[in-house]
Amino acid sequence: MQTKAADQKGQAVHKRVEDVLLYINGKFVDAENRITFENINPFTNQVNNLVAEGRRDDMDKAVAAANKAFKQGPWGTMKVAQRMKYINRIADLIDEEVEEIAILESLDTGLPISQTRNMVARAAENFRFYAKMVEIKLHGESYPVDGEFINYTLYKPLGVVGLITPWNAPFMLETWKVAPALATGNTVILKPGELSPLTANKLAEIIDKAGLPNGVFNVVHGLGETAGARLVEHPDVRAISFTGETTTGSTIIKNSADSLKKTSMELGGKSPLIVFDDADLHRALDAAIWGIFSFNGERCTSNARVFVHKNIKDQFVSALKERVANIKIGDPMDTSTELGPLIGKEHFDKVKGYIELAKEEGCEVVQGVVPEEVKAGNFVPPTLLLNARNDMKVCQEEIFGPVMAVIEFETEDEVIAAANDVKYGLAGFVWTNDMKRGHRVAHAVEAGMLWINAQNVRDLRIPFGGTKASGIGREGGHYAIFEFYTEPKVIHVAIGEHHIPQFGKVNK
Repeated sequence: MQTKAADQKGQAVHKRVEDVLLYINGKFVDAENRITFENINPFTNQVNNLVAEGRRDDMDKAVAAANKAFKQGPWGTMKVAQRMKYINRIADLIDEEVEEIAILESLDTGLPISQTRNMVARAAENFRFYAKMVEIKLHGESYPVDGEFINYTLYKPLGVVGLITPWNAPFMLETWKVAPALATGNTVILKPGELSPLTANKLAEIIDKAGLPNGVFNVVHGLGETAGARLVEHPDVRAISFTGETTTGSTIIKNSADSLKKTSMELGGKSPLIVFDDADLHRALDAAIWGIFSFNGERCTSNARVFVHKNIKDQFVSALKERVANIKIGDPMDTSTELGPLIGKEHFDKVKGYIELAKEEGCEVVQGVVPEEVKAGNFVPPTLLLNARNDMKVCQEEIFGPVMAVIEFETEDEVIAAANDVKYGLAGFVWTNDMKRGHRVAHAVEAGMLWINAQNVRDLRIPFGGTKASGIGREGGHYAIFEFYTEPKVIHVAIGEHHIPQFGKVNK
């Protein structure tokens, strides 16, 4: 990849980067049909590069390579210590490329460079964490039975797994899946989001440099309805891990059914942040602002609905307005930028459409100002939807942009009911200095993850995932390695002279 690193002012010259190929069986190759698609820079709306568009034949080649690498190659039967050397080597190589990866991520997604640098560091930790986790935790249990049997369990890799990742924060989310899949001995087909392919290609370059056996890791770029659909339906793929939009996740589950694949779905969200009148308002304000306006608002766990107690609503809203007006909007390569452009024109139009709908539904819309010099990009300014009601479409549907709906509440029961009155159940945030109430509300909110007096801080050991329309299954920690990327196998060993029924025996 030919890119230019940020200069001392945090600026970078936007220039075309190298075209991207597929990575199949240890080689970078063109798509079979030589078709490509354009990858657009969200800041300039100019072409970053061309990307090979994999389709059915390409996916079949990748699956065949991965299947052979698992069944005939060394990966599935390799000693754990040897496999972990590869996994740790990948982490070390990521560390060596942090700046390059961060620049590619910002070019591709519009995320501010100050945020992508942090995400890349987290990506390296994903590999180190799972290397340790597999070495320490991936063992079975024994079950002695009255001196007659010893039964014990093993956890075996599945084989070929398909990983379908989204376009927001792609590198971190790709490694979040790739690390446990490889560490547990599976072979991998990665189908990245087509809107942000650059760092998936960089990950392929890093893994190629780490020297993994051919076919163990493969990347097939392409569209969901062609490359993605073939990966999902392929009979030799044992599992699909998907992060993305809820409707797509439902389709993947349906199309996986014929081949009885395991599926893990991390889907959409409309997460509530609840601020009681005894909360530390300064900290709650920081968390509310960061939770929706970092990552350009394109994050599944963002606090898109902020419920504020009526006693502090005016004070809180006044502070929100002041902060929104001061958020730095601009070039993603500028280290002072806090909010960059949305991923693409289609998504930009969708988010703008929701803001217009909010006005029609009766919200007061308060926004920051996009500077004239960057208006060529897909910029939606930080937006507050005031006087919102939970039953409005803008409070029920996932907007996936820098848009915060502010909803007033009075009682604990009222806010719990409203927080749960949505089809999603991914995350939630509770701000109060009454810890009994904090726990009560956290227990009552229908979501897979709740934070009390904290923003969205991650711990790789805990389960990540949601309920209702926000997904099925969990990623993270031992949940990934035991519940998804491996299959338990039990071995029964007779050690005593236990009785065996003697059917058909002739007595003499």
